[in-house]
Amino acid sequence: MKSTGIMMEVAGPWAEVFEGSEGTESPGRAETLLGSSTLTLAPLVAESPSVRRSQPILITSNRVKGVQSFSSSVPSSIPNPFPELCSPSKSPVLISSLPSPSSDKHLIKVFGEDSHSRSVWVSRGATAREVCHLLVQTAHCSDQENWALLELHPTLGLERCLEDHEVVREVQATWSLKGDTRLVFCKNYAKYEFFRKPMLFFPESMISDSADVSKGMTSSQLIQNLLKSGTCPEIQGFLQVKEPSRKAWKKVYFFLRRSGLYCSTKGSSKEPRHLQYVADLDELNVYTVVNSRKLYGAPADFTFCIKPSKNPVRTQDLKILCADSEQTRTCWTSAFRLFKYGKQLQCNYQLSKSAPRSLEGTKFPDGKSKSEASLVAMDFSGKAGGRVIQNPTEAQSAEREEGQAWRRREALRCSLPNLNSAARPSSIHKTQPWFHGGVSRKEAQRLIEKQGLVDGMFLIRESQQHAQCFVLSLCSKLKTKHYLVIPCEDGGRKYFTMDDGVTLFIDLLQLVEFHQINKGILPVCLKHPCVCVAL
Repeated sequence: MKSTGIMMEVAGPWAEVFEGSEGTESPGRAETLLGSSTLTLAPLVAESPSVRRSQPILITSNRVKGVQSFSSSVPSSIPNPFPELCSPSKSPVLISSLPSPSSDKHLIKVFGEDSHSRSVWVSRGATAREVCHLLVQTAHCSDQENWALLELHPTLGLERCLEDHEVVREVQATWSLKGDTRLVFCKNYAKYEFFRKPMLFFPESMISDSADVSKGMTSSQLIQNLLKSGTCPEIQGFLQVKEPSRKAWKKVYFFLRRSGLYCSTKGSSKEPRHLQYVADLDELNVYTVVNSRKLYGAPADFTFCIKPSKNPVRTQDLKILCADSEQTRTCWTSAFRLFKYGKQLQCNYQLSKSAPRSLEGTKFPDGKSKSEASLVAMDFSGKAGGRVIQNPTEAQSAEREEGQAWRRREALRCSLPNLNSAARPSSIHKTQPWFHGGVSRKEAQRLIEKQGLVDGMFLIRESQQHAQCFVLSLCSKLKTKHYLVIPCEDGGRKYFTMDDGVTLFIDLLQLVEFHQINKGILPVCLKHPCVCVAL
């Protein structure tokens, strides 16, 4: 049966009209008809002038073209209805976190010590000092001293503190795309400590005899003069070196000079015919190795390595060395840095000393920042209500008295003999940055080493061997020592002591505050709390 047209009327004010081309009916006729048909809605009743009807949509046989024609009617960009509110010149609000295509911004991802990360946009030529300054501002840190970026290779156990003048993007360009290398934002108090205490970092036994070029000059004077000129004395000594492609370690005598790293093929001989060239200092970086006993079978924990600075980290390119003490390792790594960067480290050190101590903004003549000046000291001791304390000396005295009174009340509640442990409130030490909970002895040493082996670096942790006791871990002369803090009772009240009850403290906060100004039984006063940086 052939047909030139089909029309079907539907009851109501509309008529649906199907128009199709000629053809012979077949089982697939329905699909063909639908694919090549046109649906038109035609009104049967004349439209009223006051009524606005929607326009009919023509559905063509080419569905793709229909979609394209429909999407083309949508504007490509929606205009901003409130341009005056989003104008950068009139509003401080950041309307977009993405830089303009023409800018030279570069996105970097930095981790904190709590494994959380933060991504920031920096210029392509941003140095480690500039990135640290930006992170201090965005993370609202209380100070901007002694911050550093740590280059961490977790799989290989390598870590290195970036120098302040190093360009971060150039450092990242040497990383493998498939690796787990990351940047960690942390404190580092020992970055320039060898400028302050050179004899501690460069013992006389490790200084080469050929360095004594000045007659009548002591080793201390020689080292200080060399450091001021941006160089370092020649270093010598035995190191354990890991043999390539083997687990064995060999004891070799090394020499570190301005021209490079050398090893002796005959004992400790310094004759030129016995010296073998190992590496050029300008083309390598020095890393400390974490967990070296497990990863590389090192004979001691004082391991470091050197690798080419412009190549991705590969195990076969690592020159792994092991010292016999922390002081020896620190001496070698410090000498590597001084010989490589020279006067630049001296400039970095001077810039670090001139850095502002606070980020709170403009300082007032009395030394207070804007945020501090907005606070008002009040006295509520009278019956007539509160009064504003105008005298600054009286305000500081009231602040100290209020803090001490609160601590005494809190310590008294904690030390009452009839108060069971379940009802005892949380101790104040748990809110302090120097308290690290139940970390192990080894982890405490690693945390202190990571933030710098400087005198006075400390943390307090719970003892894992003695119940209800604490341990004070303190760094002195490049060594970490541990002191047991024991709870005791006197007059029915609970105290803490480190010297068998001679000196008693009502809480750990008072113990720390006392030893920050008094050495007591400790070798040095508490100075730098080992903190966990979070982003």
